[in-house]
Amino acid sequence: MKRRLFAAILLLLVLVACTPTLPTQPTPIPSPLPPTSTPSPQPSATLLPSPTPLPALRVYVAPNVPPALLDQLQIAPDVQRVSDPTSANLRLTIWPDIWNQSAWVYALAAPFPTLADGVSLSELQSAWRGQSVKIFAGQPLWMTPQTLDAFSAQWGAPAESAVQVFPADELLDRAWAAGTAWVILPFEDLGPRWKVLRVNDQSPYDQAFNPSTYPLTVYYGLYGEEALITALKALPVPPVSLPATNRDPDKFTSLILTGTTALVRRTALRMEEEGVLYPAVQIGDYLRSADLLHISNEISFDPECPPARPLYTGSRFCSSPAYWELFESLDVDLFELTGNHMLDWKATPFLATLALYQEQGIPYYGGGANLTEAQRPLLLEDHGNRLAFIGCNAAGPAIALAGDDNPGAAPCEDYDWLADQVTALKSQGYLVIVTFQAIEVDDYEPSSAQTVNFGRIARLGPAIISGSQSHFPQGMAFEDHTFIHYGLGNLFFDQMDRDHRRAFIDRHIFYAGRYLGVELATTMMEDYAQPRWMTPEERTKLLGFAFAASDWAK
Repeated sequence: MKRRLFAAILLLLVLVACTPTLPTQPTPIPSPLPPTSTPSPQPSATLLPSPTPLPALRVYVAPNVPPALLDQLQIAPDVQRVSDPTSANLRLTIWPDIWNQSAWVYALAAPFPTLADGVSLSELQSAWRGQSVKIFAGQPLWMTPQTLDAFSAQWGAPAESAVQVFPADELLDRAWAAGTAWVILPFEDLGPRWKVLRVNDQSPYDQAFNPSTYPLTVYYGLYGEEALITALKALPVPPVSLPATNRDPDKFTSLILTGTTALVRRTALRMEEEGVLYPAVQIGDYLRSADLLHISNEISFDPECPPARPLYTGSRFCSSPAYWELFESLDVDLFELTGNHMLDWKATPFLATLALYQEQGIPYYGGGANLTEAQRPLLLEDHGNRLAFIGCNAAGPAIALAGDDNPGAAPCEDYDWLADQVTALKSQGYLVIVTFQAIEVDDYEPSSAQTVNFGRIARLGPAIISGSQSHFPQGMAFEDHTFIHYGLGNLFFDQMDRDHRRAFIDRHIFYAGRYLGVELATTMMEDYAQPRWMTPEERTKLLGFAFAASDWAK
């Protein structure tokens, strides 16, 4: 028994001695166990705050909301529009600083041949309260029922007899028939026959217009219980949506049309003495402010041009290429070439001038290297407004007119080609601007040839017809919605007698594919070269002369 036990022990020792030794492994450290706890219940709808369900929306639109805003109002199909404000839980009305706000711009306007240019807000509100205000001459303010409601909400009810109310489609004709009416109307209702008057020296025609500081901006918005408005704000798409404004700067274009420019004679001499930029010192900022600036430059640039001489009174003209800096400083956008002095030094300087315009990337019209180019319209688009410019020369001389193989201005000839172009451009959706180099008359009243020829083209419906020829400011007219200005006078030219010193600069306004109207700026020439702004007395005198000579005054 002992021998068997000993043999078994011996065998076990042998087996252990023969087994290879494994490398030592680190002793793993056990991870701590999470504390024992009772499992939490899974989230359920009964334990989370549920969003407040939106009630059925019933929107009431106040009667002072303008029709154009209503046309752009977007209401979801499940929103009910109600006529009783007490049954609504959402109201569209005048209310400052509320949700989904729309800034609606109104204008103070009068028939176009009105001498006054504007009033203060205090004067306007005094007239509203029935107080005597000299500039209103005791006349009531005119407006539509919606506009009356809108400003009653702003200013309180007007005094008895301080306001007269007419339908929107009657205001213009009634105002013109009355002659002295002052009207408050929405920006979208403006048109060429209205003169927009400034209020606190602000106008919606201003380039840098700010609706928040303009006295005739009315804010519309949606009003309701705070909880409802908070819930609506959280929605990705509001069930009721308003347009932001009726005067969107992205749809607004201003175009400045100017009269005769001829950088010659004493004007050129002053540029040599005072600096090339001297002519535009006082009015340059205004010219640069426009989206599009037109210059009717009647003179070709010529490196061989004789120097300016103070006693030179001739009419064979050229300009030094150094004077180009003046146009460059003004950011000119387009040149008109209908002038009758473009080829005074024959073709070479004129063709070199065309090459300069092309090199500088500034388009031109009304003249060219041949008849085809001269008659070609200039097509431009700005802020969504499509404009077409076309012009011709009716005055000659023959040497200044383009032919099939020679450069010059587009001849008006029998006007048939011009009429065809205007009709075609209108059919393509362009707002057409026609400029004429007519036979000059030193008179505020246009010649019979001007009224006949301008009128023939006006009946085709261009937006604007403007006389570029005149060194003398002239009257105006309307043909339906076409504005005609027979002559603007000089922009930069050295005529210093009384009437030739006076001039217009026309600033035309386009909005959302429509021609709205024109702002007449007035200048007085000084020192043979530098126009300045007229004083109020000078301006009133010029407007009086021009309006008296205009077709509507007859």
